[in-house]
Amino acid sequence: MPDRSRAEPEFKGRIGLSARDSVPDWPQPVRAPAGAPNIVLMMLDDVGFGDTATFGGHASTPNLDRLAARGLRYNAFHTTAICNATRAALLSGRNHHRMSFGTVVEHGYPGYLGIWKKSTVSIPEVLRRNGYRTAAFGKWHNTPAWELSAVGPFDRWPTGLGFEYFFGNMFANGSQWEPTLWRNTERVAPPPADQGIHLTTLITDEAIRWLRAHESLAPDKPYFLYVAPEAAHTPHHVAREWIGRYRGKYDQGWDRLREETFARQKSLGIIPAHTALTARPEELPAWASLGADEKRLFTRQMEIFAGFISHTDHEIGRLLQAIDQGPHADNTLILFIVGDNGDEAALGRDGTDDVPAEFSLHHRTVADQLQTLDELGGPLHFNSYAAAWAWAGSTPFQWVKHVASHFGGMRNPLLVSWPARIRDPGGLRSQFAHVNDVAATLYEAAGIAFPEVVDGVEQEPLDGPGFAQTLTDPNAPSRHRVQYFEMEGNRGIYQDGWFAAARHGVPWLRLEQGEMLASGRRATQEELENDRWELYRLDEDFSQAHDLAEQYPDKVRALRALFDQEARKNNVYPLDVGLGIGSGHPMATGGRRHFVYYPGFPGACGGFPGAYGSPNFDASHRITAHLVIPEAGAEGVILASGSRFGGFVLYIKEQRLHYEGTSPGKGRDVFSSSQRIPVGSVTLALQFIADQAPSVHRIRRTGAGTIRLFIGERMIGETKLLHHCAGWEGVDIGQNYPSPIGTTYRAPFKFTGTLEKVEVQVE
Repeated sequence: MPDRSRAEPEFKGRIGLSARDSVPDWPQPVRAPAGAPNIVLMMLDDVGFGDTATFGGHASTPNLDRLAARGLRYNAFHTTAICNATRAALLSGRNHHRMSFGTVVEHGYPGYLGIWKKSTVSIPEVLRRNGYRTAAFGKWHNTPAWELSAVGPFDRWPTGLGFEYFFGNMFANGSQWEPTLWRNTERVAPPPADQGIHLTTLITDEAIRWLRAHESLAPDKPYFLYVAPEAAHTPHHVAREWIGRYRGKYDQGWDRLREETFARQKSLGIIPAHTALTARPEELPAWASLGADEKRLFTRQMEIFAGFISHTDHEIGRLLQAIDQGPHADNTLILFIVGDNGDEAALGRDGTDDVPAEFSLHHRTVADQLQTLDELGGPLHFNSYAAAWAWAGSTPFQWVKHVASHFGGMRNPLLVSWPARIRDPGGLRSQFAHVNDVAATLYEAAGIAFPEVVDGVEQEPLDGPGFAQTLTDPNAPSRHRVQYFEMEGNRGIYQDGWFAAARHGVPWLRLEQGEMLASGRRATQEELENDRWELYRLDEDFSQAHDLAEQYPDKVRALRALFDQEARKNNVYPLDVGLGIGSGHPMATGGRRHFVYYPGFPGACGGFPGAYGSPNFDASHRITAHLVIPEAGAEGVILASGSRFGGFVLYIKEQRLHYEGTSPGKGRDVFSSSQRIPVGSVTLALQFIADQAPSVHRIRRTGAGTIRLFIGERMIGETKLLHHCAGWEGVDIGQNYPSPIGTTYRAPFKFTGTLEKVEVQVE
């Protein structure tokens, strides 16, 4: 049906010659259908099927337990195996490749552009046009890289896609203690890290404030609240008190942990009694084979991860309490998706205390990480856990995030609460469902017809048929009969209880070999065609433990043909598209090499040079600052690019010009001028001469080069650098957010003199 929410309303009064002879008529606001519920949609990040106690897992989640007790648990709900792809499918109701979010970053193919199309209207936009208020809090990660700057365009930001308010992070991830944050379309400064305010707490506080304002001013208007914490994505950051709750709880190791989780899942009825526990992949070590140092590191890693989950549950509990105190709590439909994919294992066998280093192919050994053991979970380290813990969190399934062929990568728990409608609180639902089913489910629950045309653009139909019928009928058949899965060459196809799967690679090994990155080797067509296909009968084999491919070769061939059909229909090809950004992408900088930044500059996003609006600081360049130094002197940051996890900063302290640079996994360069900076108008400059041309894909093994410092045209220092690196988090002028790159000051270290402008010239 056409969307009429923006049509000019018909005047129903009367116009006479004078006001005395006329009858006024006021246009009325759009109202939601009678009885439409409030809708709360929440989703965690990188949490597996077997992590939370609510689904038999190891981490205590009492607030999720309470939500499940008053609602329903779904044990056959599926995501896409990676974060932004799941979010695109979730918030649109379409398959992720058809949304052009085939993988985590953009590539120049129809299924991988990362561009939210006008023909795929979002849930918040539909609800807003039908009388709902809408707001989003937390992780977004669905705006093209080249549009993430202070000048937009903003039509593919949350507030351009139907959310009236947004607070959170536009990136894939970041520090929980020093986050890069936006309110609507403007960057905002986080609290200083030494205040100990966690990102999940910030998100919860903001969501509760918005909710209270809504309930005070528009209590009879339904709302759509989307809350997506970054928890428990890397870095695994949480306060010591939460880590301490799990000290010694994982000394038994991952093999035994899976057995314990499996037993609890059966006891709770989360999985069928006949379910088999799948075996450990041969690429992962047995716990018993590890040395004492490995066990000491790995147990601490899991203690941190579990504390992270429990802290998140605590914050979710605060939000749920605020929702329950609202005027229409019984008529509030809550969907809580426990993970946008499975657990992250791509950081390797040993895990890491420095994720950027691993993605720059600089491995952190067990010995390296033990040196930072007591600091892990805090702001100084970008830490993750060993791959086998991710496998343990996927119990009872095979594999992990990225692997869209097996349920460890893309079967996530779903909790649904709707006190006014659900008749069997505490019930279990096992109908096959997919993240693309959520849109149709919400529209049906709200009594809203999906629009065929929005703003003159014909809409692509929904892919997910929805599962609203299961909310009140535990025996209702699934409407979702066919669903393809694909991520980075890993493939799966579901049809009426059968599942065929082709696993293409091991995530942590592919990263180590550079194959997951755009700069790495891509698979050939022959290699992809030779991937072995497995076959499972899901109504008899919940965990994909029994491969029937040899027994039913005709069924395998039929399902492979069906996958190919669905893949072509949904823009899945080409396969094996990596994580690195594709070449030839649009540039926010427009290819410019000369940049002029003025006071008040809000900061360009970091990341791939040019794509996010920042200069390519990996290349040779010159930074020139025009300053006025008062008689009493001045100090502070001139220009900062990045964060403590990689980047460089140019600043003044004690009347001298200082440079500090750090490269992931490599070390730090510090250099200072020997001469004092004069008072009055002064021009300072830094020249960087790179030893080699930068990589297009930013996977660099060296940041070597030479820097020279200048006052005016007079060189006041020269030295060789080993660790120069353009940061991912952004560029700041006159201050340093979100975290200090330099080691001699506290963020934001704002410049106290007059900063007229900063020029950057890239060669």
